[in-house]
Amino acid sequence: MLTRRGVLQSGLSLSALAAFPGHARSDLSLGDGVLTTVSDGSLVLPGDFIFAPMPKDELAVVLQDFDVSQERLTPECNVALYRDGENVVLFDVGAGPDFVPTAGNVTASLDALGLAPEDVTHVVFTHAHPDHIWGLLDDFDEPLFYEATYMMGEAEWDYWWSPDTVNTIQAERVAMAVGARRRMEVIEGSVQLFGDGEEILPGISSVLSAGHTPGHMAFEVRNGSESAMIVGDAIGNHHVALRRPDWLSGSDQDPETAVKARKMLIDRIVSEQLPVIGFHLPDGGMGRIDQGPNGYKFISGDI
Repeated sequence: MLTRRGVLQSGLSLSALAAFPGHARSDLSLGDGVLTTVSDGSLVLPGDFIFAPMPKDELAVVLQDFDVSQERLTPECNVALYRDGENVVLFDVGAGPDFVPTAGNVTASLDALGLAPEDVTHVVFTHAHPDHIWGLLDDFDEPLFYEATYMMGEAEWDYWWSPDTVNTIQAERVAMAVGARRRMEVIEGSVQLFGDGEEILPGISSVLSAGHTPGHMAFEVRNGSESAMIVGDAIGNHHVALRRPDWLSGSDQDPETAVKARKMLIDRIVSEQLPVIGFHLPDGGMGRIDQGPNGYKFISGDI
């Protein structure tokens, strides 16, 4: 019998799996729950997407320390997955097949863990940029995670849902607005919206971290006495965002507000010694942030 799941799974070719062997990247136990990062692939970006507003001489010194090019960036895309024995929660859904050819691998990564799309009980969005929400739809333009409850911060939803956004957003981001709205229309009748500081699911609380987008959310995941912070794109890389969190970034829609959110999250993560999961942080995106001699630093996997 040809099932919807079977059609979807048939699209996961052996060549695609072979091209991306590291599906499940990092694990962190929180009480009787576990956080895992699963890779959606990576992006290829011009350096100016982030670096354009930064002081070039100082930037060169920072990037040299990290062996990062000013011309070309290839950040990982790490989707956080939380399982507590009752819920299977995805934070964002990746890029899907229509954004860039180097991303869109989240279903293959989940398959490597023995999870099918229908096993996901909740999808919680940090924000509605393409690499985080365009994977919402399957090949039939229906919700890929069709058994899941979809959840998004109210301010983020309102921004991308507004008909004014496509006319007021920067010209180079118009496709982002059109793509976000198209996907949101599919879940309009069922999405659950929330505000800052709410416990949206048992042990999962929202942390408004606007600036990268108008309603960007981070999430504290707590189980028993242990917790971790999922930061989405509010801490968007391991080099300039941590070495110089006060610098404006070209990747942020409201750079000044994003600086405040970045500093707030870093301060909280460091002071509370929280493990951190970042969508574009390296080596699976999971680790910790320490104060270093020249600013903050990300240490992957050491948690």
